[in-house]
Amino acid sequence: MEFPERFSNLPAYAFPRLRDLLDVHEPGGPPVHMTIGEPKHAFPAWITDEIIANAAGFNSYPPNEGSAALRGAIADWVARRYGVALDAETEVMVLNGTREGLYNAAMALCPETKNGKVPIILCPNPFYQVYMIAAISVGAEARFVPATGQSGHLPDYASLPADVLNRTAIAYICSPANPQGAVATKTYWQDLIALAEQYDFKIFADECYSEIYRDTPPTGALEVAREMGADPDRVVIFHSLSKRSNLPGLRSGFIAGGAETIRRTKMLRAYAGTPLPTPLQAAAAKVWADEAHVIENRRLYGEKYVIADEILGNVPGYMSPEAGFFLWLPVEDGEQAALKLWKETGVRVLPGAYLSQDAGGENPGKGYIRVAMVAPKDEMARGLITLRDCLFA
Repeated sequence: MEFPERFSNLPAYAFPRLRDLLDVHEPGGPPVHMTIGEPKHAFPAWITDEIIANAAGFNSYPPNEGSAALRGAIADWVARRYGVALDAETEVMVLNGTREGLYNAAMALCPETKNGKVPIILCPNPFYQVYMIAAISVGAEARFVPATGQSGHLPDYASLPADVLNRTAIAYICSPANPQGAVATKTYWQDLIALAEQYDFKIFADECYSEIYRDTPPTGALEVAREMGADPDRVVIFHSLSKRSNLPGLRSGFIAGGAETIRRTKMLRAYAGTPLPTPLQAAAAKVWADEAHVIENRRLYGEKYVIADEILGNVPGYMSPEAGFFLWLPVEDGEQAALKLWKETGVRVLPGAYLSQDAGGENPGKGYIRVAMVAPKDEMARGLITLRDCLFA
């Protein structure tokens, strides 16, 4: 029996790989989970009532591209947050979480060739793993571009040679960045959009951490693109309620961009999409319309930033995140550090190399661990103190 070869050489996904590393050993203390970015703050208490009030919708097939009410609520949120007017009918589509959209947008929008050659999809390195799988699935070449301290923890796509940029069809960028917490400035977006206009590629802006920040809201890719007068289909944005509203299980996200972009993604989704159930769409519309719970969520993360800075501020190379809820901590070897921490203390973190690919003979995540600040703050503080005393004493 024949099977496809294109996925045969994939590394194990980060979390099964972590289980293989750690779970053959007993923890050195009560387990403290600081690996996965699964928000644990309370979601809006009234959301359950909204789902129940609309429960009759479970008896019907949901609208595949999202209900008019949900798309309207999303367009209203984008207008409030970024000052960008979107046509809810033609420029917004609902997703079953952003991962689906980040994958299927490449399926719908990546051309078979670029300037007569195999297209390239640019990925920051480290990166969210779906970017790589999307590239492989469409027969493109995934090109991993370091996002290290030297480049401000964001990829310097402009440094790539012209022959690479001439083959580039899509560039993924995550801001605020996972795992480093770096934020793309307006100037960064302007330079990247100008580069994309020059070499005619699309920007897929993964902005799912955009509402978790210290003081200043991160600049959005679409607001800069519209201000610059770029091609309406040049920039595609992806957002979610998972981090913004502590609702990873609701699976509510969206894609927004030019009308042709959304037309093509809708066409693919009509055949292969999994729509969000109607009662969940009704609840999501209410959640996108409410900011009070988001402000409170941001306040809680602000307290966690302060705690992390107090505990780890004297650690050599410590970088306090600009946004998001991850710490990207420098160590000699991330895998060895994670194993030592688990065996000696029970604190569980993710080796940075599991979020990166070897490129040019180096893995830019090898000397890091990623620590998720999602647990209640007292538990998080205990975990960080234990981590500091084990790895940096």
